[in-house]
Amino acid sequence: GRKNIFNLKIPILVRFFCDEDTKPDFRLSRESLARLLHLLNQDRRHGWGATIETLVFLFWLASGTSYRVVSRVFGMPRSTVHSIVHRVTEEVVDIRHQVIHLPKTEEDLNSVSRGFAGLAHHRAFVKAVGAIDGCHIRIKCSSGPHGQCYRNRKLFPSIILQPVSDHQGRFIDTYVGWPGSVHDSRVLRHSPLYRQSVYPPPGHFILADGGYPCLQQPLPLITPYKRPLQGVGAQRFNNHHSKARSIIERAFGMMKTRFRSIFLQALEVHHTFVPHVSTGLVITACAILHNICLGAGDVIAPENEAEVAEEDEGEAGLEAVSGALWRDQLSAEVSALEEILPDHDYLQVSKYNYF
Repeated sequence: GRKNIFNLKIPILVRFFCDEDTKPDFRLSRESLARLLHLLNQDRRHGWGATIETLVFLFWLASGTSYRVVSRVFGMPRSTVHSIVHRVTEEVVDIRHQVIHLPKTEEDLNSVSRGFAGLAHHRAFVKAVGAIDGCHIRIKCSSGPHGQCYRNRKLFPSIILQPVSDHQGRFIDTYVGWPGSVHDSRVLRHSPLYRQSVYPPPGHFILADGGYPCLQQPLPLITPYKRPLQGVGAQRFNNHHSKARSIIERAFGMMKTRFRSIFLQALEVHHTFVPHVSTGLVITACAILHNICLGAGDVIAPENEAEVAEEDEGEAGLEAVSGALWRDQLSAEVSALEEILPDHDYLQVSKYNYF
């Protein structure tokens, strides 16, 4: 039929349907692609079909190229590519809560907490159940009056992605959209994670860098001690803290490396869905695909260097309760208890298996 003739004329689809490696064209393994298609669960009886439309979207995302180039590669009108990219982006974002979610069971939570203790190489961190950070996504912004508010401290325009990752670099919460000039702590205070206080459970905490306040309530955040450090105990605590918290930086690196054509150039900023895809939706879609790939064991080593952690805590929220005493207790545990050996049970983290 029409689709078979169409497929035989398009080299990129010939490679796909002949079971060649999909990573060069689409940046996802075949297992990741199968999981994505299963989650989308679209049975389109019209148009180009769910598989081909998903491949068009992934090629656009993987190559970071224009609709015109994608239309030439797939041999379809540019307006069709435009419609497909918009539609599939929204469909991917619609499955967000199936893919990006907090630990659902006590067993899942315990697995995450043991994983962070393993990353830290210390059992004092067994109540850590997440790592949070802000990631600046470079954008192109208008030269109008609102353009300057997108310029961050490194003087390039960006919007902020604030995710929380588990011990394996899987995103369990994401919040995106604030301009790059806004401090991480302010983004935090406006996020649902902070305002709704549904995670982490009592007695547990999330690891953060020095750009965040050390908090006990409403959102338990444990940050490193600030320089100059007072004593060896603080230095030891910071070292273990850094080992565990760096998983969030590794998650950023993996996502940016997989979709480097998107993240290493400046995304177009549009507050509506015309004529380009909303930047926030594209970033969210990339985070979703990152999790799907991890779930399929499809891991890419990060290439980019980690950003230097901020030292300024930024805004001081009057409603917040300091976590400094809690941090001191954890630091005392670090000094009192031995490190976890590499073959300890805390380090026996299960293989990726999320869906």
